[in-house]
Amino acid sequence: MSKLRKWLFAGLLVIVPLIVTLWVIDWMVTTLDKTLQVLPQAWQPDLLLGLHIPGLGVIFALLVLLVIGAMASNFIGNKLVSWWHALLSRIPVVRSIYSGVKQVSDTLFSEKGNAFREALLVQWPHENMWTIAFLTGAPGGELRDHFRGDYISVYVPTTPNPTGGYFVMVKRDSCIALEMSVDEALTYVISMGVIVPGGAKNPSLQAAQGQSSNS
Repeated sequence: MSKLRKWLFAGLLVIVPLIVTLWVIDWMVTTLDKTLQVLPQAWQPDLLLGLHIPGLGVIFALLVLLVIGAMASNFIGNKLVSWWHALLSRIPVVRSIYSGVKQVSDTLFSEKGNAFREALLVQWPHENMWTIAFLTGAPGGELRDHFRGDYISVYVPTTPNPTGGYFVMVKRDSCIALEMSVDEALTYVISMGVIVPGGAKNPSLQAAQGQSSNS
C-alpha cells in the first residue's frame, strides 16, 4: 500500500500542475479570442478562412495594444489620451470607477513605479513572526501626516492564493529587503515554502521525505 500511495502522489505531482497550466492557458486564449468579435462580420477570421484557429484573438489583442501604445507615445496621441481621461473623469459613477482603476494600473505598469518590484521580509501578523511582502509605495496625502518616521506601503499575499492578501503600512527600517526576484518570492509563497528560491525543493523537506521513505 505504501508503494501505491507513493506512486499516486508522484502521479499527482506530475499531472496537477500540467492540468492547471493548460486550463489557465485555455482560459486566456478563449477569452482573448472573443476580442475578434469587435471586427465587422465580413472580417471575421472564421468566415474568411472557413475554420476556427485558436489563438488569433491573442495576436489581434497584442496588435491592438501595440498600435494604441504607439499612438499614445507621440504628441498627438498623448493629447487624445489626455482628452479621453478628462472626459471620463467628468462622468458620474464612471469617474469613480475609472479613476480608481487607472491609479492602480499606473502604479502597477508604470516603468517609474516601484509597485511589486521588490520583495521584502516583514513581521506579520505580529512581532517575531515573519512573512514575505511586496513593496507597493509609500503612504501619501492625509495618511502621511499620521506617521512619525519613514513608512512604506506593502502587500502581504496569502498562501497558496496570492491574489488575496492584506495591505499594510510598516516602518521601513523594520523590513528586510530580499535579493530574490518578485517571481521567486511569489513561487515561494504559492508553494508554501516547498520551492526554495534559486533551487528545487526545500532541503529540510527533502530530508524529511527521505527519512519517511526509508522508514
